[in-house]
Amino acid sequence: MISSPVFEIEPLTPNIGGRITGIDLRKDLDAEQVAQLRRAWLEHIILVFPGQELSQEDLLRVTGYFGTLGKLSRPAEFRPTGYARLLPDIMLISNIRENGQTIGALPDGEMMFHHDMIHAEKPHNGTLLYSVEVPTHGGNTLFASGYAAYETLDPDVRDRVEGRLARHHYNYGSTQRGDSRGVAAFAESTHPAFRTHDETGRKAIYINRLMTIGIEGVGQAESDALLERIWDHAEKPEFIYEHVWSVGDLLIWDNRCSTHARTDFPSDQRRLMLRTTVEGTRKPE
Repeated sequence: MISSPVFEIEPLTPNIGGRITGIDLRKDLDAEQVAQLRRAWLEHIILVFPGQELSQEDLLRVTGYFGTLGKLSRPAEFRPTGYARLLPDIMLISNIRENGQTIGALPDGEMMFHHDMIHAEKPHNGTLLYSVEVPTHGGNTLFASGYAAYETLDPDVRDRVEGRLARHHYNYGSTQRGDSRGVAAFAESTHPAFRTHDETGRKAIYINRLMTIGIEGVGQAESDALLERIWDHAEKPEFIYEHVWSVGDLLIWDNRCSTHARTDFPSDQRRLMLRTTVEGTRKPE
């Protein structure tokens, strides 16, 4: 257990994750306290704040501790009717249905490892997710360290991909691989396959199984083979922390150096999360 004047940090795995206790995020933090949280985030990649009781205003304020609040362009069909109110720039992640339609995005089932917003020209640095309702089992979130995966990647594979760009495609209705995701939108982007973190200077794998469709400068067959080898390596258990959600958990993760995935959960049980993001400061390098 590492002590600080503001909170305590318990590492969750050797490579990724820290549980923060001794802090009530309903209370305003001063500049030094915010700086300590940001340092902890950069070190641990994911921060878990259990047992929080946050309003939407609290969530927006806490998001601002980690950077500029990411703006949300929410399609009209995903403005909830039964949820009393939803402040701008908060997204519902939910399988709850009203009149046969989901009130939130990304509603059902498992989801492959991915980086949030990698399909954008300037991806968001971070994502926050706050649990309001959770199923009795399933719906866990797995987080994988892109740093640890890069640093232990087979040098032959790493050398063949180093310095190359990767192409990412995502259609929120379905990916190139045909997986239903339930939100109508589309985007493509090209970014370095291995990204240098703009604050830590460390390199991380920056491709993922859900959205990455190719590595530039090599043939498609070689690209597919390289991607499969990198994905299989990056998703090894030793690089992963699996979070089992409880109501009141708040998580923030760094999309610049981690991927995350979701396990399946019963479709007849309610799952409701509030999501915000931290804007990217520049295009990945």
